[in-house]
Amino acid sequence: MALTRRDFLKTAGAAGAAAGISLHMPTALAQEPGMITIALAARAPGGLNPQQSGLTGGDNWTIYQLFNTLVRAPDGRFATRPEEFEPSLAESWESTPDAKTWTYHLRKGVQFHKGYGEMTSEDVMFTFGRQLNKDLVTNGKVQFSNIESIEAPDAYTFIVKLKRPDPLFNGSAASVLAASIMSKKAFEEKGEEAFSFDPIGTGCYQVESVSETEGVTLTVFPDFFGEPPATEKVRVSYIADTTARTLAFASGQIDMIEGVRAPGWIDTMKQRSADTQFDMTAPGSFNFLHLNLTRPPLDNLKVRQAIRYALDSEALASAYGPMAKPMVGIIASQFAGSVKREELPEELQYKPDVEKAKALLAEAGFPNGVTIPCYTSQREDYAAIMLMIQEQLRAANINLDLDIIDHNTFHAENRLDKNAMPLNSSSYGPLPINIFLQQVSAGAEVKSDGKGQGNFSHYGVAMPGIDDLLTKALDEPDFNARTEIFQEIERKLLTDLPILGVITLSYVIARNPRVDLGFPVQSGYAYWPLNKARKTA
Repeated sequence: MALTRRDFLKTAGAAGAAAGISLHMPTALAQEPGMITIALAARAPGGLNPQQSGLTGGDNWTIYQLFNTLVRAPDGRFATRPEEFEPSLAESWESTPDAKTWTYHLRKGVQFHKGYGEMTSEDVMFTFGRQLNKDLVTNGKVQFSNIESIEAPDAYTFIVKLKRPDPLFNGSAASVLAASIMSKKAFEEKGEEAFSFDPIGTGCYQVESVSETEGVTLTVFPDFFGEPPATEKVRVSYIADTTARTLAFASGQIDMIEGVRAPGWIDTMKQRSADTQFDMTAPGSFNFLHLNLTRPPLDNLKVRQAIRYALDSEALASAYGPMAKPMVGIIASQFAGSVKREELPEELQYKPDVEKAKALLAEAGFPNGVTIPCYTSQREDYAAIMLMIQEQLRAANINLDLDIIDHNTFHAENRLDKNAMPLNSSSYGPLPINIFLQQVSAGAEVKSDGKGQGNFSHYGVAMPGIDDLLTKALDEPDFNARTEIFQEIERKLLTDLPILGVITLSYVIARNPRVDLGFPVQSGYAYWPLNKARKTA
């Protein structure tokens, strides 16, 4: 279904209007003493197995409270360098100089929920072994593809051998949600389906109940190996409807809700209650604009340069307030490997300049401008960004003949290589190699039969790309040397312009000021621990 610009703006405005509407909420959402509640934008629990495919954001939030990984990032932020990771189920670890062998020394005495006994290397082998089993469909499997072998020489030692060096293996695999350590005994006893709704981990909370209507209720695990949680219970509610979720928060029935990443949403919420707190992960989602090198006139470098000069990322970011930051390359400024505009050669800085954009179009043979047919998703973040880009490019005589279509259809059509300028929104940890591999490597080229991947520009195939530099980075065991190669890749992308970094857009949670998280949220994935959260009033 295609939407007009006016239709979309009416839809996007509904979330802001919700703050002024009165609506009765189900009694199932009523507050209980000693409980913190959070509502996420999903319809119902889909499962609580960290290796299950198709998990929703609400499921991820719950899983994060129930399980632990070998190592962890600090509360409220990413670990962006090897030395920033903290012990969790592993109390210490070391790697060989070539960054290909990683040895973890497990904490002794760690207990699984509900009497399933001590966690040992047998459970770690089971968890990682499932990810390495090619016959099993598991969530996040690609994150373990660099592992050559695993072994457990004793009950408290776990060794990983890699195919290629990875100085940030703790971030790329050992600490990801899909590496959450599961009880082998519980999984085999219950079976995969039952385990998904009665999971057994080592986290500070354990499952009390799972309900399609009330969500998931968690209660303190008394034998947790670390500091006990500050609050006795947590309820994760699933409320897909933006209006209903907002009203549950405004009425005080929910302590925290997943926000709406649309221009003006935070301002609207503040007008309702100036004390509302907003926790935001930075960078959040990376928003890239692919320029399909197989579609004229985008095969012309001067046209791509004109688009880059006409696009004002700072103005786009300002429309979202504190939720967004402008991008220079395709690596967020918070991550090692990013480039700063002021440190680039002048010809790669692309300071917004409409007249320069027009001049480049004329040099390319388009003195009267160009028209480029494309489409985007009707989801608020996609549609709002593309509509603003359309307005900016129009000023430089670059007309986007833009359709706004159903979100699922948008992705399906992109996978068939039908879009000239697809906007892509993806969340990444501080691992630039994954961004390059998924967005611009030749091996990830989109295919018209739908069997390709996420390189929608055909970079590295339609023209020489950065695959040699990627190979060089993959073979480099030193973190700092690898970072320098990433910056070289960024400069190459800014020279060829197959893909444009537009803005990063934070994942947002609105929080009642009566709840103290216990730490500031600075960066990280779209979920964080609630073990320190407590009500102050």
